Amino acid sequence: MPNTGIGPVRRLLNEAVISAASLETVFRKFAAEGDDEDVQTAFVAQADTARIQQERLTERLDRFGEVPANTKESGVPDFTLPVLETGHIQEERTVHHLITAFAIQAGACAFFEVLANTAAAVADEETRALAKQMQEEPQAAAAKMFSFIRSRSKIAYNMLTPNELDPAVETKAFDNRVV
Repeated sequence: MPNTGIGPVRRLLNEAVISAASLETVFRKFAAEGDDEDVQTAFVAQADTARIQQERLTERLDRFGEVPANTKESGVPDFTLPVLETGHIQEERTVHHLITAFAIQAGACAFFEVLANTAAAVADEETRALAKQMQEEPQAAAAKMFSFIRSRSKIAYNMLTPNELDPAVETKAFDNRVV
């Protein structure tokens, strides 16, 4: 692999390591809230995936002789987004977390595409293959988050409008499909 132009690949790998660490924290915070076991389990799985991605990306960065930069000094965006806490019921916060997680995972798909294309431009096949492989993980996670949004938004609506609740409307069924 030629060394020419490899700097952008290193920078992107560094950003990915830092972002994965931040995302693990965010997803664990989301998982700690509420009482929706299905959603909490999905958030824990995303946090675990972020930790594994951080380890894999750090390994790749190590092969370049690089050490991940300190998060605070890196200039990489902090994904610890403001969370709805006061004035909102738990079901609303769950929907907000699902939307946030979906958006983060969609962004991760795009990021890994950039990393793959940048690595390909400098003939770094190993990083390109890693990025393409890792891109599948946030795609699946985004789909999982999206699958919860419909039913959980109905649950939130029903909790906010208890006098208008229609008991005939089922909000949760097998495999999170609304019936």
